[in-house]
Amino acid sequence: MTKREANQYGVAALAFLGDAVYERLVRERIVIKANMPAAKLHNEAIKYVCCEFQSAAIEKIFDRLAEEEQAIYKRGRNADGVTPPKHSSAQDYRRATGLECLFGYLELSGERGRIDELFGMICEDTEIQ
Repeated sequence: MTKREANQYGVAALAFLGDAVYERLVRERIVIKANMPAAKLHNEAIKYVCCEFQSAAIEKIFDRLAEEEQAIYKRGRNADGVTPPKHSSAQDYRRATGLECLFGYLELSGERGRIDELFGMICEDTEIQ
């Protein structure tokens, strides 16, 4: 799919896909890091797929995003109808939605190398290196 075609998808659809892409990368890293029971793997993954971690993650990579990628992130972050869960701040939830939107857009655009590059930057200085 072209970038133009991917950009025509709504924020909710991009974030839906991006959430799955991001979580798969987290799960893969955790499994490679340690072979442990599924319950422990799940508890470990939760630390990195929560909106607070994703909010901090976008802060790490935002300045390294291309202008087009920043625009996709901002579109997701600023979307209407985003309701945070009770345990999260609206700001963190919106930033996380923007990150997921970016990952969904890159996936639809076939930019898997860029996804891996950005995820590698996010993982720098974390336990899921």
